[in-house]
Amino acid sequence: MLKLLITGGAGFIGSNFIRYVLARHPDAQVVNLDKLTYAGNLENLAGVEKDSRYTFVQGDICDAEVVAAILDGGIDAVVHFAAESHVDRSILKSEEFVRTNVVGTLNLLELCRMKKIGRYLQISTDEVYGSLGPESAFTENTPLAPNSPYAASKASADLLVRSYCRTHNFPGIVTRCSNNYGPNQFPEKLIPLFISNAVNELPLPVYGDGLYVRDWIHVGDHCAAVDKVLQQGNEGEVYNIGARQEYTNLEVARRILRELGRDESLITFVQDRPGHDRRYAIDPTRMENELNWRPQIPFEDGLRETIEWYRRNSEWVANVRSGEYLTYYDRMYKERKRTLSDR
Repeated sequence: MLKLLITGGAGFIGSNFIRYVLARHPDAQVVNLDKLTYAGNLENLAGVEKDSRYTFVQGDICDAEVVAAILDGGIDAVVHFAAESHVDRSILKSEEFVRTNVVGTLNLLELCRMKKIGRYLQISTDEVYGSLGPESAFTENTPLAPNSPYAASKASADLLVRSYCRTHNFPGIVTRCSNNYGPNQFPEKLIPLFISNAVNELPLPVYGDGLYVRDWIHVGDHCAAVDKVLQQGNEGEVYNIGARQEYTNLEVARRILRELGRDESLITFVQDRPGHDRRYAIDPTRMENELNWRPQIPFEDGLRETIEWYRRNSEWVANVRSGEYLTYYDRMYKERKRTLSDR
C-alpha cells in the first residue's frame, strides 16, 4: 500500500489531486500537510475527511519537527504542492515566497533525504522559463529565465531538487505545468476571478491590452499527469505538462461573459503589472511519448463546467472572497497606485 505525503493539499491543485488519488487508487493512503494560509481551505476536501485512508495535519513545511514526525510514519513518496503562487503578491511581498517556496522546499528535501523517502515530486510551473516569442514553446531543455519573484522562487526550488538528485542520488522529479483552471480555485487567479465577478456583474480587470497568452489545462488533466509521473517518471528528470490550448486573457474574459450572458462592457482594462510575461506555451511531447499521457478535457468543455461549478457554489466563493482576500486586494491596489505615482 502506497502512503503519500501531499503538501498543500487544502489548496486548489493539491485538493483536486487528493480526490483523484483516493478515487483511483483504493490501496493508497494520504497524509495532507497544509498550513491553511488564505488559499488553503478544508472546504475543498469536504467529505474526504470521512475516508479512513486520509489524514490531515495542519503545519508548516518549514517546520522540521512537524515534517519529520510525518515522514517517520511510513511515508513512501512525497508530492510537494505547497507554495505561495500569486505573482501580484510576490511583487509586493517577496520574502514570503522565498521562505515558503525555497526554504520550505529545502527543508523537505533534506528531511526526505535523511529519512530515505523513496520518491519525491516537485510540482513547479512553466513561469520558471520566462516569456516566449510567438512561434516557440517551452521544452524541458528551455533555460530558466524567471521574471517575477514568484517564478524566481520556484526556479530556485527546482534547482535545489536538481542539486539533491545529482549530489545525493536523491529520487526527485520535477513537473512544470501550464496555467490550471477548474473547481475550488481561489478567486485571485484569472478564471475564477472573472467568473465570480461576471456572475455578480462586477468589472473584469484585464491587465494592459489583454493580449497576454497562456496555455490552459484543466486541473483534472494536471492531476492525471502528476499521477502518471508519480507511477512511471524517471528520477532526476523534468516533465512539462501542458494542453496545447492557448488563449489571450481578453479571449478568456469574452468566453466567460458569453457563457454567462453578460455584456462585454464589464471588461475593464487596468494598469499592467510589472514584468508581465507576454506568452507561455508548453510542449508536452515528452509526457505524450514517454508516459503515454494526453489531456482529455477541451478548454470549451472544461470552462463551461468550471463556470457552472462556481455558479452552484456561490457560498464557497463568498466565504473565500471575504475578510483577508478583500483586505489584501484593497491594500494591493492602494500600494500599487502609490508606487506608480512616486515614479
